Amino acid sequence: MIGTIVHQLTRNLTEEQIKSKGFAPYFVDHTAAVYPAAASGTPWSAAGMQCSGDPIADLSEDMAAEQKARKTYDNILRLSDDPDVNDAIKFLREREIVHFQRFGEANHTKLSKRLP
Repeated sequence: MIGTIVHQLTRNLTEEQIKSKGFAPYFVDHTAAVYPAAASGTPWSAAGMQCSGDPIADLSEDMAAEQKARKTYDNILRLSDDPDVNDAIKFLREREIVHFQRFGEANHTKLSKRLP
């Protein structure tokens, strides 16, 4: 969804806007296509995802990922002044909070079933 927002905001940029807004390096490689990358330019990779096979460890990892995503959305909201973008980001942020809560509930259930 973030990629779609970025695409919608950049697809009609003029050549002058591309140059003046610092978008030229990205545009040279990807035009206005969606290319999943961090704000630093580092491409997205599954290498950072963890899966241990232990349900408690994996649920804890999932919970941490939801919090990191929420933090990213918080940071976007600090920088954005576009009401339409902010509405979409707020929606995504709320989903991360709910996911975190559901993973926490599942983790609690797994822990309580392991206790003697």
